[in-house]
Amino acid sequence: MDYRQVGRSGLRVPALSFGAGTFGGKGPLFSAWGQSDAAEARRLIDICLDAGITLFDTADVYSNGASEEVLGAAIKGRRDAVLISTKTGLPMGDGPQDWGTSRARLIHAVEASLRRLGTDHIDLLQLHAFDAHTPVEEVMATLDMLIAAGKLRYAGVSNYPGWQVMKAQAAADRHGWPRLVAHQVYYSLIGRAYEWDLMPLAADQGIGALVWSPLGWGRLTGKVGRGRPIPPGSRLHETEQFAPPVAEDHLYRVIDALEAVAAETGRSVPQIAINWLLGRPTVSSVIIGARNEAQLRDNLRAIGWTLTSEQNAMLDAASAVMPPYPHTPYRQQDDFALLNPSMV
Repeated sequence: MDYRQVGRSGLRVPALSFGAGTFGGKGPLFSAWGQSDAAEARRLIDICLDAGITLFDTADVYSNGASEEVLGAAIKGRRDAVLISTKTGLPMGDGPQDWGTSRARLIHAVEASLRRLGTDHIDLLQLHAFDAHTPVEEVMATLDMLIAAGKLRYAGVSNYPGWQVMKAQAAADRHGWPRLVAHQVYYSLIGRAYEWDLMPLAADQGIGALVWSPLGWGRLTGKVGRGRPIPPGSRLHETEQFAPPVAEDHLYRVIDALEAVAAETGRSVPQIAINWLLGRPTVSSVIIGARNEAQLRDNLRAIGWTLTSEQNAMLDAASAVMPPYPHTPYRQQDDFALLNPSMV
């Protein structure tokens, strides 16, 4: 396994990490993702640890806390061998204190996650969505307090707009608080918007990307393609309404390129899609998920080799889209293009 620093922090993580959204399986979205209980989760974690995957990502909102509970049970007795990443900020109920990142909400959410995970600290806490009602100074001061108390090691965000990330970094710098070190983002061959604003920001601010849904919400599994609609039993039948949209022509153009590279290399389509991401600027770790052992073992074979420059160029060309205003005029600037490969 390749290990990488998260941005310019001291946190060192495996290039592949495991997403525990398939653990617990409660509710219309998460039950479609997977329903692994503690015994099955323990088996998947065994395979991950054998392969060198030590970072496990979850969130309090995943199956209303059940994902954290199953993960905590599955790592019992080997907490020192793993890194735990979890997220908070999305609604966990209908009450006024059940959502957001106010001081009261963050303290309560962290304490609840620690109980469910059966641990005394979280290695990386990421704010799951920005709270427009809470001043950024309150958020960052609370994170500083939780880090000083030993309950958190590092803090980051997930799905944040760039201007909010910069407000947080500026507040941290003004007051001497710990800076954000990670941004968990959607990034895939059919979803490259991360490159337009957030990737250059990450490079400038020393923030590492943890990539979620590297297979484009299950569309890049090799099961979907021209003349091959979504197969029966695919989670897309239940979850496509929640997925980032993609035009059909663009999807098939990317899949055609993936299948061509897969034929050249003898690798699977998911392995090609994940490997491409591992070569992108600012990417610290790609989060893979699996509902069963076969899926996990296939995804694990995405590392230990590299695509050729020609294969990367083919995938880049097939997946490139014209960026929106105001990014379009900058696509010819050499330094900017290094961090925005889709814009050249």
